[in-house]
Amino acid sequence: MDISKYRIESDSLGEKLVPKDAYYGIQSLRGKENFQITKQKVHSEMIKAVAITKKAAALANFQAGMLSEKICNAIVQACDEIIAGKFQNQFITDMIQGGAGTSINMNANEVIANRAQELLGGQKGVYDIVHPNDHVNFGQSTNDVIPTAAKIATIKLANRLLVEMRHLHKAYLDKANEFGGIIKMGRTHLQDAVPIRLGQEFNAFASALERDIKRIEESLEDLKYLNMGATAVGTGLNANRKYIENVVKILAELTNIDFKQADDLVDATRNLDPFVWLSSALKTCAVNLSKTANDLRLMASGPKAGFNEINLPQMQPGSSIMPGKVNPVIPEVVNQIAFQVFGNDVTITKACEAGQLELNVFGPVIYANIFQSLDILRRGINTFYEKCIKGITVNKDMCIHYVERSAGIVTALAPHIGYKLASEIAKEAIKLNRSVKELVIEKKILTPEELDIILNINNLTSPGISGEELLIKKMKKQENNGVNNA
Repeated sequence: MDISKYRIESDSLGEKLVPKDAYYGIQSLRGKENFQITKQKVHSEMIKAVAITKKAAALANFQAGMLSEKICNAIVQACDEIIAGKFQNQFITDMIQGGAGTSINMNANEVIANRAQELLGGQKGVYDIVHPNDHVNFGQSTNDVIPTAAKIATIKLANRLLVEMRHLHKAYLDKANEFGGIIKMGRTHLQDAVPIRLGQEFNAFASALERDIKRIEESLEDLKYLNMGATAVGTGLNANRKYIENVVKILAELTNIDFKQADDLVDATRNLDPFVWLSSALKTCAVNLSKTANDLRLMASGPKAGFNEINLPQMQPGSSIMPGKVNPVIPEVVNQIAFQVFGNDVTITKACEAGQLELNVFGPVIYANIFQSLDILRRGINTFYEKCIKGITVNKDMCIHYVERSAGIVTALAPHIGYKLASEIAKEAIKLNRSVKELVIEKKILTPEELDIILNINNLTSPGISGEELLIKKMKKQENNGVNNA
């Protein structure tokens, strides 16, 4: 080891060698050494959010007279550089860690302090001008900084997700319009039911997604209440009163998000339930996406031994052994994203429940999982509409074939010929592999003209006035016959 490439830093536990050029310090290094867990560093949006939080704190402390203008300006410039994307490689701790995020907070404090030292002509690691705790972290605690930063990062990531969700929503509606006139067989229990329009199915996909968008938007509102100023347990110990009054207002201005200070800082410090609500909304969204992916895979199954009603874009060869096989890989990956989000929701739920007394120390695993859910849903939804939904085409002849050969359309005849006779016709049609219409005409149960009205394909998927008129006439005839017989 070349000792000349290192500096010596000390803390309450002793001394350590820190790389001379590093902006991080001894506590960051301890955090890195202690938590080799996921081998994944802190999310870049979380790093920027911590820097935004530190910038707001410096400005609020300056306004309260707790920081000099010189030190405040140096801290603000260091934070701005981090927000702009610099020094990402100086954040060295694992996202999942003990200490409720203390290592993340101290990593930020040290990087900001050392950069501020540098800007003011000082030497990294000396902290004689700007100190990580005494200046950068003044009036703060990990227990208000890290949850606040996590909320900032979460809202920003969620807003990116919502952009992609709205794109997918439009793609569904475009397909609903394109396929509005395509009649196909509806199925319940994976058995023939009654006809439906393919456009109606895509419109239903859009309706479910619209609810998901609203749920996520609503859940974000609770994340806008921050506990900055709470310090360790919500009592605001060591924070200046003017600082406490202003810090969240400054954060709102810096982020252009309507953040508010929580009415009860003790509650906001010990409880992380807003993340559970958002996670539940993400899980629900994943459920609907996975259900849609399942439906598309079934409708596209085949091409010769499945439904073969729609064609999904062919993205890659599907088998290393079966030539010519192409699989529905995009819906399949959407299913797998959903499974991951389900698991993340369980982790978030358990971690939020497991907090004790004045602090939930399991914030890091909550934030790691919520960030992953937001990221993979965003990327997955973009992949879904770009590489699947937009390119779906329909096999119209196959859709009509299923409708015309299915016994399911006998349901439309039940009001006219009775449930029992309709059931007998359905069974016979299936047994003889003949159409319902052929059998009804052959048995002279209804006239071809009546069947043309009742079984009109367009009327089968929406209330058909012609069929209703026939039924009303029949009922009036029966009533008149009953009066005459009496």
